[in-house]
Amino acid sequence: MAWKEEGFLAALTAAAPATVDAYRRDLAAFVSWGESNGVTGPDEVDRRVLRRYLLHMADQGSAPRTMSRRASALRRYFRWAARTGLIASDPSISLRAPRGTGRLPRVVHDQQLNALLHHRGADPVADTDRSLQLAHARALRDDAVVEVLYGSGLRVAELCSLRTTDIDLTERRLSVTGKGSKVRLVPLSDPAAVAIGSWLSDGRAAMAASTTNPELVFVNLRGNPLTPRDVRRILDHRSPEPTHPHALRHTFATHLLDGGADLRSVQELLGHQDLSTTQIYTHVSRERLRRVFDKTHPRA
Repeated sequence: MAWKEEGFLAALTAAAPATVDAYRRDLAAFVSWGESNGVTGPDEVDRRVLRRYLLHMADQGSAPRTMSRRASALRRYFRWAARTGLIASDPSISLRAPRGTGRLPRVVHDQQLNALLHHRGADPVADTDRSLQLAHARALRDDAVVEVLYGSGLRVAELCSLRTTDIDLTERRLSVTGKGSKVRLVPLSDPAAVAIGSWLSDGRAAMAASTTNPELVFVNLRGNPLTPRDVRRILDHRSPEPTHPHALRHTFATHLLDGGADLRSVQELLGHQDLSTTQIYTHVSRERLRRVFDKTHPRA
């Protein structure tokens, strides 16, 4: 029996593209292992086969977090296979793998954050008015990108998909479409609102003259939609050390908790479905406070 991977992936209509790609890789890894062990289709999989696969991953040194993610992908796949009649019953019910604690989210330190937010690059050397105009537009765009990532805690994919109709500069807020196509309202900080306003009024037209996506907020120099890879390059250009866009989301959440925000509010701002996902930031906040204490208190 065929595994029908594409049918399963096509059924994930509410999942983000990155989630679909992750399920594709995780299912392909299981199918490859299964077929190398004589399992040619989902109807030949029982709970013992799934447990053998998890033990195989452990023997190969897979991280607990990876094992947990793959177990989740398999549960979803076999639930779909049972629902669509591909198999008679779901062998993955109650399948569990070690839940990875992993490392605590990395928070951008103050010096690095200051460099990102207050970047002052070299004056552009331009031989035409057009190139000078693009350099100015690029600086305005990059200011807005950093301010929104840190000031509103957006995922990089959420930032790249923002549309002009999602922005309310008067009310200082964004309408953000997150995972599972769920929409949430997120406040805009004053610096972020100013930066977006400047980019939209004074910079975007220079880059988006020939764009086929006039409603998108952020575009690149060719007028194409800004990608997560473009955002990573923006941060690396501004920061004294490599910086992942998600680190600014971690920093946003941690600084809120440091400042006294309650966990439920942070959960809503981040768009987390499960409060346990947000709780990791309480550990980060405690770690930061401990380091401050150890560094500054004479009796530490």
